[in-house]
Amino acid sequence: MTRHAVLYQAAALCLAYPDDEFHERLPLLRAAAPAGLDGFLTHAETTDPRELAAHYVRVFDFKNRHSLYLSWWREGDTRRRGMALVRFKETYREHGLEFTGEELPDFLPAVLEFSAQAGPVLLKEHRSGLELLRIALADFGTPYAAVMEAVCATLPGPSPKDRAEAQALARSGPPREDVGLQPFALIGERSS
Repeated sequence: MTRHAVLYQAAALCLAYPDDEFHERLPLLRAAAPAGLDGFLTHAETTDPRELAAHYVRVFDFKNRHSLYLSWWREGDTRRRGMALVRFKETYREHGLEFTGEELPDFLPAVLEFSAQAGPVLLKEHRSGLELLRIALADFGTPYAAVMEAVCATLPGPSPKDRAEAQALARSGPPREDVGLQPFALIGERSS
């Protein structure tokens, strides 16, 4: 397994919900993980498990700006997101893997596990979303930012195009789409 593959596998575990299995794996993560994950691992080892779980929920479950679903960064909550999810599954199949997880196929821990086996093809394709997530987590002041910094550091670049694209998307946010609402008038706008 290459150095990046070990990092991707470790990062996948770090970005998953910190359940009992995560805590059981912490010694293995500490022994195997590259230095870029030290800060997060120290935080995970020294934080009460209930507080770590609550922190994970605060970081990832209440803010779309911290979304672990890569298609959200490009497609937002639009109809195009469904096709993006299909493309993730197709990429898995092209590399001889079938996605069977409980999460959506664009869930970053799943993508990182795939990348540990098949290389960073999906990570490269979604570089701007990864950078946006990294920036958002750093701004939020969470130790999870170190995990994203380590992942992003393995990818080529950053090229000015990726950085500019990430910053432009960070300012404007992902696209939104209100489908099928045109025939409905807002309350108070109905004609008598």
